[in-house]
Amino acid sequence: MDRSSFWKTTRHILLAGIVVFTPPLSSGVMADGPADSRIDLGFTPEEKATFLADMRMMLGSVQGILRGISEEDREAIAEAAQVSGNRMARGTPASIRDKTPPEFKAIGGPMHMTFEEIAIRAETDPLEDITAMTAEAMNQCMTCHAQFRVD
Repeated sequence: MDRSSFWKTTRHILLAGIVVFTPPLSSGVMADGPADSRIDLGFTPEEKATFLADMRMMLGSVQGILRGISEEDREAIAEAAQVSGNRMARGTPASIRDKTPPEFKAIGGPMHMTFEEIAIRAETDPLEDITAMTAEAMNQCMTCHAQFRVD
């Protein structure tokens, strides 16, 4: 396979020079089609608004971490990561926690811990390691979004 074909047929993420490959989604898991087989978490409109705001905050954390890495600003990396760490997990309303299945929690718990670890390691670890941890966090995001939806 030549390079052009490779990039056209492989789903990937590029984060600060690290390419993380993910398998293509099957046609039964398309996010915007009628064959969407992801699990609906069944939130009320209020729970949905809270949940989606948290997802946007997590995305903002990733963006802040990457900006901090690019500017070699370790304090900014730690601050951005802490937003989506254990504090966010503990602040999740009970009604949302009660509706999330164990499979969701198996992704979410480690995800919050990854942010906590990034915040701690931002002090001294090589920035390449922080970048790799951020790529792993994005893999957790992708795994969750491939399995679950909020309608």
